[in-house]
Amino acid sequence: MLDQYDKITEAAAAISAEWKLAPKVGIILGSGLGGVAEAITDRVTIPYDKIPHFARSTAHGHAGQLVCGLIEGVPVMVLEGRQHAYEGYPLQQVTFPVRVLQRLGGTTLVVTNACGGLNPQYRAGDLMVIEDHINLLGDNPLIGINDERLGPRFPDMSAPYDAAMIDAAMAVARRENFAAHKGVYVAVTGPNLETRAEYRFLRTIGADVVGMSTVPEVLVAVHGGITVLGISVVTDMCLPDALEVATVEHILATARGAEPKLRAIILDAVRNAGR
Repeated sequence: MLDQYDKITEAAAAISAEWKLAPKVGIILGSGLGGVAEAITDRVTIPYDKIPHFARSTAHGHAGQLVCGLIEGVPVMVLEGRQHAYEGYPLQQVTFPVRVLQRLGGTTLVVTNACGGLNPQYRAGDLMVIEDHINLLGDNPLIGINDERLGPRFPDMSAPYDAAMIDAAMAVARRENFAAHKGVYVAVTGPNLETRAEYRFLRTIGADVVGMSTVPEVLVAVHGGITVLGISVVTDMCLPDALEVATVEHILATARGAEPKLRAIILDAVRNAGR
């Protein structure tokens, strides 16, 4: 971890050279969810390959660019696409943009993802506001010599997702009259979707949805003292006794259909963070 600080500083300087504001909020958009960035005004778009030490995003539905600007007057830094462990990237690389957000002064992170629903009370197209998570990636981005400039050796994870932001997100869903749940996200490596037996196991250990991202970024955000809101879009149901084949096209289409709901929560979170 000690070799990261100079790289983080270099990437932050490159972004600052293109965009003169400091972000208050960082937003990570998952598969098929890039349209949320359309709400940004005074935008500056920077492809990942133009930022030192940023990795290229190869996943379906990820544009692979940084969009900086304003949402209702609040400076935001939006990652249209992320990296995943299944792409072959180490988790310190996957979480590098969160470190850059921290270096630029960001204090809030909204992280989103497309996921599979394990809870039979959920439906495809619903949102789940993440209350807690389970890390089954077999790795952790904080492994290695700790750099105290980035955060403490043993960050507390008793409440990685901010309770006030969770309540506010659920209030938006009630006000806008769409389905949103509170639940537990489990992260697995992928890239394959899971077997029936694996879905049964994941549900048994307490997971409501399953995905291949989010947890590494949240670990690093908490390590860096950043407040976190996590939102999952349920794109397919993973019920082992009624399992249907899931295609990438269907997953992305469902994610895009849920964007107006996701956007409502994100806009409210940015608004509140800017107060």
